[in-house]
Amino acid sequence: MSAGIRTILTTVMIAALGAAGTSILLAQEHVVSAADLQSELSESAATRQANLAKVRNFLSSEPARKALKSAKIDQQKVEKAVPYLSDEELARLAARTDKVQRDMAAGALNNQQITYILIALGTAVLVLILVKA
Repeated sequence: MSAGIRTILTTVMIAALGAAGTSILLAQEHVVSAADLQSELSESAATRQANLAKVRNFLSSEPARKALKSAKIDQQKVEKAVPYLSDEELARLAARTDKVQRDMAAGALNNQQITYILIALGTAVLVLILVKA
């Protein structure tokens, strides 16, 4: 075997061993166990479902239906669009609906304010979905 071929083989062997060593190191550096990952995914899915339920309940309330109808916003389109929101967008919308419901229950909002808020929320959902399309 010539010296040139021996040098090439040696270089290839060193590169292969280096790559194998790197992959072994990477395999040993897992920070999150499969059980922890599964738990996090389950928790994330449960949070999303809870947020969906909050928003759906809010949109199906009598004040929401009236406000959307008065603004000529199709309630069904808004409700169908909600599941297409990202987790972050859905969480923000759920937090806003919680706040509006608390304010409504406390009597802190008049009908006009409630109507404007509901129109804004419905419009925001539709705009977010249209922007994604």
